[in-house]
Amino acid sequence: MIKTLKLKEIAIIIGSGITPSRTNKFYWENGLIPWLKTEQLGEHKIYKTSEKISQIALDETSIKVFPINTLSIAMYGEGRTRGNISILKCEIATNQACCNIIIDKEKADYEFVYYYLKTQYQQLRSLSSGVRKNLNSNDIKEFKIKLPISISYQKQIALVLSSLDSKIEINNRINAELEAMAKTLYDYWFVQFDFPNAEGKPYKSSGGKMVWNEELKREIPEGWKDGILLDIANVIGGSTPSKEISEYYNANGTAWITPKDLSMNTGNKFITKGEIDISEKGLKSASLNIMPKGTVLLSSRAPIGYMAIARGLVTTNQGFKSFVPKAGYTTPFIYYTVKNSIPTIVNNASGSTFKEVSGSVLKTITTCLPTKTIIEKYSKIVDPIFEKQNIIELENQQLSSLRDWLLPMLMNGQVKVGDS
Repeated sequence: MIKTLKLKEIAIIIGSGITPSRTNKFYWENGLIPWLKTEQLGEHKIYKTSEKISQIALDETSIKVFPINTLSIAMYGEGRTRGNISILKCEIATNQACCNIIIDKEKADYEFVYYYLKTQYQQLRSLSSGVRKNLNSNDIKEFKIKLPISISYQKQIALVLSSLDSKIEINNRINAELEAMAKTLYDYWFVQFDFPNAEGKPYKSSGGKMVWNEELKREIPEGWKDGILLDIANVIGGSTPSKEISEYYNANGTAWITPKDLSMNTGNKFITKGEIDISEKGLKSASLNIMPKGTVLLSSRAPIGYMAIARGLVTTNQGFKSFVPKAGYTTPFIYYTVKNSIPTIVNNASGSTFKEVSGSVLKTITTCLPTKTIIEKYSKIVDPIFEKQNIIELENQQLSSLRDWLLPMLMNGQVKVGDS
């Protein structure tokens, strides 16, 4: 049997945190108390934070420390952040944009509530108001949640869903290790110039000949040369067909990616499609270019710097500069070359309302061009790593979909666990 209650009816405390004054160094120096910002919310469980505050901050301000198993929901954030939720697995203080909920264990299981609220992401976001569309703690207090009457059954449901999340977390750790391997190898070969020489030894460290390059203002390996990003890929922009003509869009056309889609894809390297596809008529109306699998997508405005690799045929709106590999240059090499260039790209962006990267900007971004033989050797090592990451990301998407499908099925009795 299911009951519907407001969150405030099953919580001991629902409240936000604060940000101790940044001008008071004693609040932040030698901090031991974890302090959480909304950018971290969305992880299943949070065990540590990037910043810590001091006991002095705790003594001299009204900031509170929330206990283990508190639920924390992001109330602010224009991108995907607002509505994200996590379980705090250590005693943590938070900023004012986190709404923290201590569940009364006599009334509900905190982990079940976490999973229920996770499936209500869009509904939570729709509660937001104001110019910046922020949530507030009163919205969350009044939010209604459906609960099986039996807390024991709530725990059984949470256990099933948690097992899926555990597998997702293991996969994420594997992918993070694979990413570190591929990126370290890129830096070792193409930044430090210690690619294998003819004898298999590190080129520069083993005395390989280096020559001064005037354009790059540094020494580079003999036989390498300077170039620009446009030398390694054809750079293609995008556009938006008229939103007033519905037949330009559908659910089964050509994948059409926007910067918002990349913001929702944070944490993944690859992307299949966005929220909506483009029809054949839409493609023609906006003169859109269809780009191949392996294209490296870079958001060029609002904001600059989101990246992803296309799993298949794709096109984008005008907020992108997409890199289609030229002969001899591979997707992994282009991906890391562009990624390493983002600080320079951002510094050269222009615009009064918001910064934007133009094609002319990319013509000014210099890079070192290795011999294509070295790129081929690098890609033979890294291509399998990228493919493994792709497979793991797809598996995680399936696990996430299964998890979100299971919750309502378990609640309405269509799928049962334990002895229920």
